[in-house]
Amino acid sequence: MKKILFALILISTSLSCFAEMSGTIEAKRGVVDYNFWLYTPHEYEPQGHSLPLIIFLHGASLCGNNLDRVRRYGTLDAIEKGMNIPMLVAAPQNPGGAWNPKKLNDMLEWVKANYNVDSTRIYVLGMSLGGYGTMDFTAAYPEKIAAAMALCGGCSLKDVQSLGQVPLWIMHGTGDRAVSVAQSKRVVSALQDAGNDHLLRYYWVPGGSHGLLARCFYMQATYDWLIAHSTADKPREIDRDIEIDRKDFNVSYRELKIDPQMYEED
Repeated sequence: MKKILFALILISTSLSCFAEMSGTIEAKRGVVDYNFWLYTPHEYEPQGHSLPLIIFLHGASLCGNNLDRVRRYGTLDAIEKGMNIPMLVAAPQNPGGAWNPKKLNDMLEWVKANYNVDSTRIYVLGMSLGGYGTMDFTAAYPEKIAAAMALCGGCSLKDVQSLGQVPLWIMHGTGDRAVSVAQSKRVVSALQDAGNDHLLRYYWVPGGSHGLLARCFYMQATYDWLIAHSTADKPREIDRDIEIDRKDFNVSYRELKIDPQMYEED
């Protein structure tokens, strides 16, 4: 049933991965500590079916007080380039320093209170500093997160065992010079050593640089994998059928419609 559900939700994505953007991106300033963008797809109806929510966490290069920077790369950029993601997307801006899980939770609760969100399908996706934020936030509120994908980051917490409660896919390039792959491997080893890795996937991209991982934001498989999970699943399971491997990262920048300079130094 789960597989059928997410296939139906994303059928339009399968038909046309990059078409004209359909939906609205609005700036939300001053409603919570983090200013953020909120994307509502054309499928959204305030009184209709609730929609899943993706929280996108950017890396250090997009920190500051200019909210427009958050749209330089990532999920919103993919949408603006025409990728069809029929989910709500919240993309906050970090003014500087580590992502704060409580402030992210405040944003999440504000969105849930003001929009028709499927609370069983909340996902977190982040890169670099945002990869740290993804794991820190998921570890702090594992009961709220249906699935998380952390790219070329790590975790600030000494005790990472609560991450074992959530379907989590960690990816990191072995050639990353900005954030060592050892940071992600520390989390994986801690969960494995505790026998707490049944909801964990990880992939060390051979030779992959730091910026290479941003390509995940422009892959349909990323969003297919996220939507395959729900907190309503009993028991919780992780999808191991959807693949992202080295050949996916070899797709040209032109085909993915991204500018490599936007994130290479993140």
